Amino acid sequence: MADVSLTGLPNRRPFALRYPSVLVFIAALALFTLTVTFLSEAMGNGAVSTSFLKTLGKTLCLCLVAISMDLVWGYCGILSLGHMAFFGLGGYAIGMWLMYARTEIIVTESLANGIIPPTAEEIRDGIGTQIFGVVGSSEFPPIWAFAHSLPLQLLAVVLVPGLIALVFGWLAFRSRVTGVYLSILTQAMTLALSLWLFQNDNGLRGNNGLSGLQNLPGLDTVPQATVSLWFFWASALALALGYLVSAWLVSGKFGSVVRAIRDDEARVRFLGYPVEGFKLFVFTFTAVIAAIAGALYYPQAGIINPAELAPIASIYLAVWVAIGGRGRLYGAVIGAAFVSLVSTYFTGGQAPDLNLGFYTISWVDWWTVLLGLSFVLVTLFAPKGLGGLVDLISERKAPNRRGAPLGPDAGALREEEAET
Repeated sequence: MADVSLTGLPNRRPFALRYPSVLVFIAALALFTLTVTFLSEAMGNGAVSTSFLKTLGKTLCLCLVAISMDLVWGYCGILSLGHMAFFGLGGYAIGMWLMYARTEIIVTESLANGIIPPTAEEIRDGIGTQIFGVVGSSEFPPIWAFAHSLPLQLLAVVLVPGLIALVFGWLAFRSRVTGVYLSILTQAMTLALSLWLFQNDNGLRGNNGLSGLQNLPGLDTVPQATVSLWFFWASALALALGYLVSAWLVSGKFGSVVRAIRDDEARVRFLGYPVEGFKLFVFTFTAVIAAIAGALYYPQAGIINPAELAPIASIYLAVWVAIGGRGRLYGAVIGAAFVSLVSTYFTGGQAPDLNLGFYTISWVDWWTVLLGLSFVLVTLFAPKGLGGLVDLISERKAPNRRGAPLGPDAGALREEEAET
């Protein structure tokens, strides 16, 4: 929808007032964040345990990556089955610095007990042995060249996934690969990246992955409850900013063009719009959002390995968005939060086994079946997903024009008028 008033002039009202759903979401997220903060162990209450606080922080990160999936699939119509690869790459980028800096402190303290002060080369060799000894090596691979620098690794969180998405998208979109073929290509990219990460000689410790990421360098005296709360705040802030930027993008002319590409790409191209440019921007932008979410997620998880980048993870992401309701940013958030928390309940041993007499259902084993069944039922009977419930609650009737025409054409109803 164009950002103009009924008179045709630019709308000067603040963005949040023009789209109250955004304001409602930010207010609800802020209230949730404050409530959890006051109930956390770090604040002395303890009603929310540190382990559950980490679960909530990780859930917010999954909500952010779900928004990126909704932008690329729900709004632009590109069913990407590889966005969790960008999520994992963001985790690897920040994990390299966390592991290097933490190991550097340990090695430096250990060598400091010697009679002769250690040289920089000895410290680096010690770090290499500690990190890569598990794969039978002690040499730093080129990929770790900037692992000692937090600013450079933070830059890598954005640049590496962004460049990969840019190159992949440019090759795919310029060839006009669409539909299921594009989905297969994105899945193939994810599988290739996952298989490469499983190799021990790639410099990222193969199947062992990166561990100990929950330990922030130099903050050994800070309790995990406090560190977890910091990450929870960072995750909430990232989700709020991601939602605001995404809502702003899809609210104006850019969003209208993107939705038109989803509905009828050929017609948009015929009208003279650079379809490939729009698709490439959305694909790259959402890859960066996914990477940022991963960079916040894995320090809370404490470990990352190549299995996190497996194609099935990206399929799960699509299922979350479908259950929440694609084409609605709040739907993606609802779907990701719902599946994440319910999954934690069923797979964490909290759900009691169901004894049927002839067979006992263990939810740890049957959770994926339940998730798949939920996806099928939502697809068949509730295509708007859980987000459709919000539509029912907030549904507004068309304006009563007392018999006057609703628009320039018979039966037309302008979106601007429908929202007044």
